[in-house]
Amino acid sequence: MDELHAKKAFLEDYLRELGGVAVAFSSGVDSTFLLKTAHDVLGDRAVAVTAQSHWFPARESREAAEFCRAEGIEQLTVATDEFAIEGFRENPPDRCYLCKHDLFSRILEAAGKLGIPYVAEGSNMDDEGDYRPGMRAIAELGVKSPLREAKLTKTEIRALSHEMGLPTWDKPSFACLASRFVYGETITAEKLAMVEKAEQYLLDMGLRQVRVRVHGDLARVEVEPAAFSRIVERAGELDARLRLLGFTYVTLDLGGYQMGSMNRTLDV
Repeated sequence: MDELHAKKAFLEDYLRELGGVAVAFSSGVDSTFLLKTAHDVLGDRAVAVTAQSHWFPARESREAAEFCRAEGIEQLTVATDEFAIEGFRENPPDRCYLCKHDLFSRILEAAGKLGIPYVAEGSNMDDEGDYRPGMRAIAELGVKSPLREAKLTKTEIRALSHEMGLPTWDKPSFACLASRFVYGETITAEKLAMVEKAEQYLLDMGLRQVRVRVHGDLARVEVEPAAFSRIVERAGELDARLRLLGFTYVTLDLGGYQMGSMNRTLDV
């Protein structure tokens, strides 16, 4: 624990030196920990900025607002129109770069109007092992990554979050809804809504870590292997529900939930 607390102390010193920061806040494990720590250190010089977008579920938006209200943290929202971004609909392999560049440009503008000198995001050391084109946009725009500067891993962030009493310490991982589409699959607002509703249905079933991946008219459901039996028990109900949402076929991925599984098709 001494090493873990030393990393947290480094993070606090790093944030203190920044003097003011707008945290890209999604209500996830990492951004919640970063925002809380920044606010503890900087007070009102730490603000939250949350996107309003088709790819950000209403559930996450509500949780972000509730957390900021409970903690007395100023929260800004920036409206994004991903469908106005050239190339987004076509879902190329660098789609995340296109979105992140647009989003963080807007957050930087919002922070500048408040006189906040820096924007920060919540990637951690575990994010360096996967294909993440969005990191290029973060580097190009000069966005800070304090958790990576402190060498914190996801497991360590969860442990510190638990110690701090944060409600997100054991929250399942989440990624933007656009990441559910196989590269080259055209993304539409209707399809994003289908994914959001399908995943919410699985969460309402009591499942925790879920993904509904889209391959044309086929929904590939990813859950943790321990939850397979629950899916099978309610297979007919689940199939009917997702077909009602607009999918023609519904399958269960026998490999279980895997972060970034769409990247298997890429030669990275």
